[in-house]
Amino acid sequence: MPIVTATDFLSLARAYAAEPDDWPFAPRFDPAKRWYGRLAVADDHEVWLLTWLPGQATDLHDHGGSAGAFTVVSGEVVEQTVRGGELAATPYAAGDGRRFGAHHVHRIVNAGARPAVTVHAYGPALTAMTRYRLHDGRLSVESITTAGADW
Repeated sequence: MPIVTATDFLSLARAYAAEPDDWPFAPRFDPAKRWYGRLAVADDHEVWLLTWLPGQATDLHDHGGSAGAFTVVSGEVVEQTVRGGELAATPYAAGDGRRFGAHHVHRIVNAGARPAVTVHAYGPALTAMTRYRLHDGRLSVESITTAGADW
């Protein structure tokens, strides 16, 4: 694996995405739910592989105070963020990626017709995620999940 400064999460995600033969497992696709597996963990970051069949999506969520980034390995995904009290959509195709800060709230969805694979890097490693609901232009907490207990 190429050496990448761990705080540059997009470069880290892209470095892992570029070396699929080095992944400890192959991507899997589950028609019942999104599939994910942790590719690597270190003192200051972790890297995850996620797959998305058409229509699969996350809830609106944050990363429990961790910053991070994602890159699309294959297929396409759409990131939805809250702007002006409404969801704004940004599409990402293979090779595209995005950095985000520790307080970023978003939703990822495969709105396309083909399966997608993404690599995500976070630092520090995820300990919790808060899930939100958007109602009348405002976010409210739906639930908080904890690493090791809920995923």
